[in-house]
Amino acid sequence: MKIAVIGTGLIGNQVVADLVAAGHEATGHSRSTGVDLLTGQGLDDAVRDAEVVVDVTNSPTFDDASLDFFRTSVTNLLAAAEKAGVGHIVTLSIVGVDRVPEMAYYRAKTLQEDLVKAGSIPYSIVRATQFMEFAEPTMSWTTDGDVVRLPATPIQPITSAEVAAAVADAAANAPLNGTRNIAGPDVFTLDELGRITLEGTDRHVVTDDTAGLFAVIKGDALLAPADAQLAGTHYRDWVRSK
Repeated sequence: MKIAVIGTGLIGNQVVADLVAAGHEATGHSRSTGVDLLTGQGLDDAVRDAEVVVDVTNSPTFDDASLDFFRTSVTNLLAAAEKAGVGHIVTLSIVGVDRVPEMAYYRAKTLQEDLVKAGSIPYSIVRATQFMEFAEPTMSWTTDGDVVRLPATPIQPITSAEVAAAVADAAANAPLNGTRNIAGPDVFTLDELGRITLEGTDRHVVTDDTAGLFAVIKGDALLAPADAQLAGTHYRDWVRSK
């Protein structure tokens, strides 16, 4: 099967590798390969003859500009895919994305999903919980010296490799015309996750429910629903393996 993967970052490169290992003809595309979703440059060539298109791109910002990014990028991608006769589009999204209207980026991801659902191409949406790899970057936003301030927001971290495998699996199978949720096996509060991550270091976590991007998230909005597929990697094991 010929599959065009749009986005060659943390997830995209792993998706391509998983698909190639499974015997598919998968190619990654991004601005570095001459494909620009905002202008449409290179898109027609990227999706030509593709049976499936996988969208794992991301907005460069988390603010209101992300709405314009996804509105333009999805519109351009759907138009190119429809013209090429693509039969399935797979989009990576976030668990609970429609439950956090206070966050501009989550509103933008919800818009992305809605545009895909409204399009003419059969689709699969894979919603994942927060990546384990994002723990350190998240802490860097609210670090002052050796103090890291984090809210007690419940999260359910999953490895990027497990997310990529789920996206690749969706791409290799029939369209869901719906949403699949995937998540890690354990629930932590974000401040607890920070303390686990920083064990044995000079930094320490202070619980601050006003700190950082996740401060606006209330309750269990980011936790997987009951029908989610749970991955096998536990965060403590993942940290020890680094």
